[in-house]
Amino acid sequence: MPFRLNDYLPVLLMFVVAGGFAVVNIFISQFIGQRKRTRTKLMPYECGKDPVGTARERFSVKFYLIAMIFILFDIEVIFLVPWAVVFKTLASPAYGLKNLVYFEMIIFIVLLLAGYVYVIKKGAFDWSDRARRDAEAEGRLLADMERRQLERTRTAA
Repeated sequence: MPFRLNDYLPVLLMFVVAGGFAVVNIFISQFIGQRKRTRTKLMPYECGKDPVGTARERFSVKFYLIAMIFILFDIEVIFLVPWAVVFKTLASPAYGLKNLVYFEMIIFIVLLLAGYVYVIKKGAFDWSDRARRDAEAEGRLLADMERRQLERTRTAA
């Protein structure tokens, strides 16, 4: 089969339309959008952490825990897609596995839900004032540990 550049014109057109859509939306928001520059709006914001202190400050372990939990549940939910694709084939009379495949997925979802309930009961998603105080105390403890370690290396040298 010979290579023809004309076959790739729809792909190129898709990229041009997507880029044009992005550029047009940016320009429209600049011309039509509101421009109330308040102190809060101009303040930097990143991942739910108040920008107080230096940029070298350590993040709480809670941020990493939430990220790992998200990845874990995200990967587990992705397993639903191949199951949904193959379910119709396996449920056909040729295989006759409709009930088996269905109940296996129900068990998988129940286990996933049990893990989710466990994470909620442990308070991993709790961002109340108590959780914030615990995270700040953990940060102070880590800073004290670093300070002590630096003092030890200075006295050893």
